[in-house]
Amino acid sequence: MTTNILDKAAALRAAGLPFALVTVVRAEAPTSAKPGAKALVDADGNIEGWIGGGCAQPAVVKSVKQALADGRPRLIRISPNREAQEEEGVVAYGMSCHSGGTLELFVDPVLPRPALATLGASPVAQALAALAPRVGFDVAAAAPGATAALFPDAASIADAYVLPPAARFVVVATQGKGDEEALEAALAAGVARIWLVASRRKADKLRAYLRERGHDAARVDAIVAPAGLDIGAATPEEIALSVLAAVVQERRRGAPVAAEVAAAPAIEAAPAIDPVCGMQVDPSTAKHRSEYRGKPYYFCCPHCKHAFDKNPVEFVKEEAGAA
Repeated sequence: MTTNILDKAAALRAAGLPFALVTVVRAEAPTSAKPGAKALVDADGNIEGWIGGGCAQPAVVKSVKQALADGRPRLIRISPNREAQEEEGVVAYGMSCHSGGTLELFVDPVLPRPALATLGASPVAQALAALAPRVGFDVAAAAPGATAALFPDAASIADAYVLPPAARFVVVATQGKGDEEALEAALAAGVARIWLVASRRKADKLRAYLRERGHDAARVDAIVAPAGLDIGAATPEEIALSVLAAVVQERRRGAPVAAEVAAAPAIEAAPAIDPVCGMQVDPSTAKHRSEYRGKPYYFCCPHCKHAFDKNPVEFVKEEAGAA
């Protein structure tokens, strides 16, 4: 089983896809999963391995998706008595299905290296391409006349302002040699954030040009210029450091993709509460659902649905009393 998980992990990493490794670190009987049991969970919630039955899996999948969103590992506890198990550093989930035991699991996200595109062949772009891989970025350099000699540390080099599909962050540092073309290429690619190495006055003129060209005003206004954190940078290397610090800051905050920024905000469905065990359930992905008196109810597993269907009045009353 462990070999299958490692093979799957290697395949996902090679494909640049995110996933999480989940390990049972403690089990309080009765539970079907034992300490040391492992599973791989991908971004779609598919589970390879065994870390507990149907009642534990929704909590694991939810935690994995959160970990893949923020890049942070977490320790979770799935227990019949959630209130009594609250503890700093542990995310607690209530669960009263089947066994009634307690599981503690460590969720470790594995994320692909983020892609940073540098547009331009200026000394700042070259310094940035050399520095960014050291803090975990794959650099794609693009500029007319770009060569491997200019960007020896870049993962890819294009002799034009072409962005790879994986690029989420873009720094335009042309030193005045193609700012307009580079910015239009970045806007067309729908990246998460664009930084422009230029003075405030020049940036304002370029924004006006982009608006006149018909680009979305909100996305044009979101271009960060002057680029970088204010550290008093003077040399190309120092400017590159200040820009990279801003990129890292944005990455850790979890930057939205530009297409999401431009679109109207979506209304997300509020999580439902399983009336039997009290676990949060996502209505959009819930596999188990019942209806009582015209109201839908969602369940984390078939056991909870079965208990509700046998006597819904019991659980509806409890729900009303808790409201």
